Amino acid sequence: MSKKVKESKFSKFKKKFSWKTWVGLLVVAACCAAGALVAIKNNERVDYIVETNAFFAPFEFYEGRKIVGVDVEIIKKVAEKMDKKIAIKDVEFDVIIDNVEAGKIADAGAAGLTITPARAEKVNFSIPYYNSVQYIIYSKSAAPEMRDGHVIWEELKGKTLGTQTGSTGYLFASDEIDEGVLKGTGTTVKGFDSHQLAADAISAQIIDYAIADQLAAEFIVAKNDTLAAVPLYYSGEPDYPVEEAYAIAVNKERTELLDAFNEVLTEMTKKDPKGISEIDRLVVKYMGLSEDE
Repeated sequence: MSKKVKESKFSKFKKKFSWKTWVGLLVVAACCAAGALVAIKNNERVDYIVETNAFFAPFEFYEGRKIVGVDVEIIKKVAEKMDKKIAIKDVEFDVIIDNVEAGKIADAGAAGLTITPARAEKVNFSIPYYNSVQYIIYSKSAAPEMRDGHVIWEELKGKTLGTQTGSTGYLFASDEIDEGVLKGTGTTVKGFDSHQLAADAISAQIIDYAIADQLAAEFIVAKNDTLAAVPLYYSGEPDYPVEEAYAIAVNKERTELLDAFNEVLTEMTKKDPKGISEIDRLVVKYMGLSEDE
């Protein structure tokens, strides 16, 4: 699809490990006072439930039986600020927006969610707190054609692509196949339960390439020396990346919860004199890196 069309659809709205998702409410923080993330036991009352999909490091992932990550740290601060009990629930990624919209089993969603026009019709979004770029994951033995270290959509013609079902990577790929530069080229996209499973399908020769958010892609290839990843771009003059912005999705009637997320994120995204925010430091921490890397 042309640059002009892409900008009209997305420019205002800049958007997981390979074992089976454990669906349930998990204790992700221990705290004796109110204002804690808790599990629900014996119908224990909580004030809010935030849904996630805990297979998207460094934003949410399992450390043993505990969910940790950048989004979890954000939710902890909101719980403390509101002096409320907030539970986090691990569910399939592609049900989160609809569950938050309904507001019956979820009040908010935090899963590296990208702001898109379609999603914004269903839920309110917090201020953005992290910008990301879509990446192509590939086998080093079958690298795609590149331009200055990135791949453009046109180079994916006739290939089988894999990505997490319901993710923006899936939406972007489907859009290009249905009405963009990949229309009529024989390109297909296959959905998986996580980015990791999509990447695993490369080695199994089920797909040619996987599409994932930058940090997820970097996390995956760091654990597999047969895989590599580079940014995905639209062709133009010059080429430009497939970008997105993460935010928290909140039910439209939970205005007090949205306000709390915005206040917390405003503080967490402030840059210090070195140009680093608390969110940046948490990303580094949960990627297992140091600030010098």
